[in-house]
This record gives sequence, C-alpha cells and structure tokens, in this order.
Amino acid sequence: MSSAADRRSRWLAFVGIAAVVVVVDQLTKMWLRASIQPGEPPVDIVGEFVRLVHGQNSGGIFGLFGDSAFILGLASIFVIALIVVYEAREGIRSWLLTVALGLLLGGAIGNLIDRLTLGHVTDWVDMGIGTWRWYTFNVADAAISIALVILI
Repeated sequence: MSSAADRRSRWLAFVGIAAVVVVVDQLTKMWLRASIQPGEPPVDIVGEFVRLVHGQNSGGIFGLFGDSAFILGLASIFVIALIVVYEAREGIRSWLLTVALGLLLGGAIGNLIDRLTLGHVTDWVDMGIGTWRWYTFNVADAAISIALVILI
C-alpha cells in the first residue's frame, strides 16, 4: 500500500473510531436521560455490581474540579486540537496509536457535547461492591480509559 493510501486509511480509521464513540456515547446518554431521572434509585443490571444511575458531573474525571464545565469545555477544545495534530504527525507510525487517538478524540468530543449543551456530563454506569463503588462513567469515559491503557 502506498504511503498516501496508508495515510488516507489511517485518517478514515481515526475519524471512524471517533465518530462511533461519539454516536454510541450520545445515544446511550439520551436513552438514560429519557429513562432515569437524576436522584432516582440505581437500577441493578448485574446484581449490585453493575447499576444504571443518572449522574450529572459538572467537573472533570472522578468529579474533580466541580462546577467547572465551561472551563473544562474550553480545555477539551484545546485537547481535541492536540489529538488531531498528534494523529497528523505521528499516527502514520502505528495503527495502535491511530486507534488510541481515535478513542481519545471520540471520548473528548462526546463529553464536550454534554458540557456545552447541558452544563455537565451525563454519567450512567455505576460499578462496585456494596458501599465500595468506582466512579460513575459513560461510553466516552470508557473510550478514554481504554485509549490510555493502549498508550501506556
């Protein structure tokens, strides 16, 4: 495959992965907002281990920097630009890097849409045992976490 064709296929994969993450993220969040209201009790999916809950996170990951959705939205725009530039410069070197950056881009855009339209990010997957719970997350967060594992 020629370098130009390889570059095109990598960009297509990069954008395609990001688009799938954004669409699935937004569809699941819309479904959740239509199904469960904030403050309603969690819905058990896999016993108490995996539950659905309507969370509204106006901060960053793990709820850090609470009530700063606008500032985090601006930071997300900067991060999105960095991801695209990095893919343009380095993505040609590795398909794995292209996949990771596509996941990062999709996750960043998915959460940015929430921050700009709702003033918070809708989180809905609650995992844990008893009172020990992991942070509540969504598809965008999962994509970002998977990308970070790939990059590490």
